[in-house]
Amino acid sequence: MTRANAHLPKSVDVAIIGGGLIGITSALFLAERGLSVVICEKGRVGGEQSTRNWGWCRKMGRDPVEIPLAVASASLWEGMNARVGAETGFRKTGIFYLCKSEKEIAKYQAWLRHEAARDLDSVILSSVEIGEKLPTLHGRWEGALYTHSDGRAEPSLAIAAIAAAAKAAGVLILEQCAVRGVERSAGRLSSIVTEHGPINCGQAVVAGGAWTRLFLGNLGTAFPQLKVIGSVLRTEPLDGAPEQAVAGADFAFRKRLDGGYTIAQKNANLAHIVPDSFRLFFRFLPAFRSEGNEIRLRFGKTFLDELRQPRRWALDKTSPFETGRVLAPKPSMHVLREGLRNLRKHFPEFAAAKIADCWGCAIDVTPDAIPVIDEITDIPGLYVASGFSGHGFGVGPAAGHLMADLIVGQRPIVDPAPYRLSRLAPL
Repeated sequence: MTRANAHLPKSVDVAIIGGGLIGITSALFLAERGLSVVICEKGRVGGEQSTRNWGWCRKMGRDPVEIPLAVASASLWEGMNARVGAETGFRKTGIFYLCKSEKEIAKYQAWLRHEAARDLDSVILSSVEIGEKLPTLHGRWEGALYTHSDGRAEPSLAIAAIAAAAKAAGVLILEQCAVRGVERSAGRLSSIVTEHGPINCGQAVVAGGAWTRLFLGNLGTAFPQLKVIGSVLRTEPLDGAPEQAVAGADFAFRKRLDGGYTIAQKNANLAHIVPDSFRLFFRFLPAFRSEGNEIRLRFGKTFLDELRQPRRWALDKTSPFETGRVLAPKPSMHVLREGLRNLRKHFPEFAAAKIADCWGCAIDVTPDAIPVIDEITDIPGLYVASGFSGHGFGVGPAAGHLMADLIVGQRPIVDPAPYRLSRLAPL
């Protein structure tokens, strides 16, 4: 990638703010249609959630409005190696959601009935069928939701490969190049303003992940978004464990291309109480009531850090994106040890697993856990693609494709209506 100082273009057709998977795929699809594109990344490409996620590419269990994105992405992931001419690690291996109770099974049966028209290959497996597919699994399981066509990819490989393809297609990728804000002319977007100077553009995309609320807030656009912190580990190569990705109530794993495993604890994300927790309390209250058992609240230094963080700044002044280049939260070793211990109870082969690395990830969450992929009404020409709520890696290719469709005015790959920002407007 390129440092910005000596390579800032005077103008482009489209500027992408953020070098994660959503920004990079948007850029690639725009460049393939002949537009000039620059990606401005405040830190390093793929430095945050895009390379810190589980690497699952799934359709099953999605919210109904997100399934079209997931289905379209599955097709794009399947052809991604050929498209970019490099290894992304995508493999169609199948994914299991193991169920301990009839109540869990009933929930997934209801989902299957609702989604029957989508022509998905998701099925409910009996305990006998689970044993046939996962012969080393221990414990009593009432059933499982299983999707044969779901799979996995390698986040770090995928980001590097797609970024390289975008660059080969003519996209200029600038790292260490924070965008402070935008300028307008005759009511429309006319340029973005980076820490190194302005870039004239007709359109721009805010694909800032967990930073999006802060960026748009400085422009006067409300974007209801909070962060939750996930913890993930990877193991050294391990023989004898399943090829498929599997999740139980308190563990999750998938095999890596290097023979190791990515492991996390399902339903054990941390939510730091911060000033925005109070500002957005009533917006997120319904979600917390229904999904609160998946969140562990924490109060500490993060509250003071965000309280001190500027929420407004001038475009000729240093922005928060220059003082915090990469959001790299510490993992919870308690959560990871707990998850690995839970996993070993049910898959004894993981007793031999050796931890090679562990990391934290900041997940950008909206009140309904559905992303926003839309043009901002008050600033024509400025688009946003954010709030993927931990699903961005799996649905990222279709999200980038949809964003490119909206910008060039072509028939969208999926109906964009469910992803409009207006649905999150205060009641």
